[in-house]
Amino acid sequence: MNVICLDMEGVIAPEIWIEFSKVSGIPELKRTTRDEPDYDKLMKWRIGILKEHGLTLRDIQDTIAKIDPLPGAKEFLDELRSLSQTVILSDTFEEFAAPLMKKLGMPTIFCNSLEVDDKGFIVSHKMRCPQSKLTTVKALQSMGFETIAFGDSYNDLAMIQASKAGFLFRTTDKIKADYPDIPAFTEYSELLAAIKEALKN
Repeated sequence: MNVICLDMEGVIAPEIWIEFSKVSGIPELKRTTRDEPDYDKLMKWRIGILKEHGLTLRDIQDTIAKIDPLPGAKEFLDELRSLSQTVILSDTFEEFAAPLMKKLGMPTIFCNSLEVDDKGFIVSHKMRCPQSKLTTVKALQSMGFETIAFGDSYNDLAMIQASKAGFLFRTTDKIKADYPDIPAFTEYSELLAAIKEALKN
């Protein structure tokens, strides 16, 4: 039995931090896991910037409430879920993801959580487990499942490479150049065709 594992931001939803960067007028917050492979380092840096500018979790959630899934993403995800069990593996946080999951028909998502103080400021992030995407894929495989994985960033590479089939989707030119052996797609229709082929094997 197969389980399809996919990233969220940049794949089926806009990058939340990039959207918040636009709204807040803080260009530094555009930095994502496409730019910084070390997620822990990236989040500590982001939390420092939020504190410096006096921005709370509620400020970010107000932006997220206005974000819609990427065009065609819900239909693509619905098709995937009709073909196989499908799990979103994201390094985002449940406090961020909930509104987007409602707009996507409440798919299964495994993500992380935030620690917030009594004034609403984010003070730290709590990862669900170390290397959460790879750890989850390996756990599924240990239970007898085969995985098909795809994403767009450095933190997706381990789960992609550990799966029986893996793909890059709307990734950067640098990642494509560094990992030429991983098929890369830019359209949902192309990716869907590749996944359907992988499901046959």
